[in-house]
Amino acid sequence: MPETADADPLDRLWSALRPDADGLCAVVVQHAEAGQVLMLGMMNREALALTLATRKITFWSRSRRCLWQKGETSGNTLDLTDLWVDCDGDALLARALPRGPTCHTLAPSCFYRRVDRDALELVQEPDCQPPPPRPAALAALDQVEAVIRARIAGQGATQREGKSYVRSLVERGPPAILEKLVEEAGELGEALALAEPAKIDHEAADLLFHALVGLASQGRALADVSRVLAARLGVSGLDEKANRPAKPTDPGER
Repeated sequence: MPETADADPLDRLWSALRPDADGLCAVVVQHAEAGQVLMLGMMNREALALTLATRKITFWSRSRRCLWQKGETSGNTLDLTDLWVDCDGDALLARALPRGPTCHTLAPSCFYRRVDRDALELVQEPDCQPPPPRPAALAALDQVEAVIRARIAGQGATQREGKSYVRSLVERGPPAILEKLVEEAGELGEALALAEPAKIDHEAADLLFHALVGLASQGRALADVSRVLAARLGVSGLDEKANRPAKPTDPGER
């Protein structure tokens, strides 16, 4: 029957979800500030109601067949900050602030064992928790890189005429990309000389974008460059440059 305006808000929320045959939805708990995934649990309608009412995350224990508030005996509660629903409505993302270790082993996260992709063995991470997510600025570069790769592959949005700037630039080859890199580097230099913050940001973004296009055109990725930078940490720039392999001599310089 149609919902009425005075229907219970929790009823409306629960009706928008798609619990399994046992009336349960999976709940992934994420640290609201650090971003790490902390644990996975299950909620029924009553657990969801208690979580929202108390702001303390409460689950339904399938093994004990009862409700349990995380930390009700240890004191290591999970304080709810906000709640999200996935596209199918059968899973929830609860962002929370942990009050103490989340795992019963006293690890910060229940996900502290990584699968070694080569040996297919479990490896315990030193910090007993997954690494933190990439900062927003790096995540944005990841997204831009993904869009560039999609455009090169002929996917995604284009102009109404069906043209793609990235694809057309790559199709023109390395000389065209080099020309844009030189142009954007010059414009960034001019902005730096003028000491105009907004213009500096804009021109630096243009230069980074075209650098990513150049990398993608050669099958390279931001991760490849990051590994090189990581290897240089703690090394003097002068020493690092002096220790680089000598470049091949141009035949015209012999």
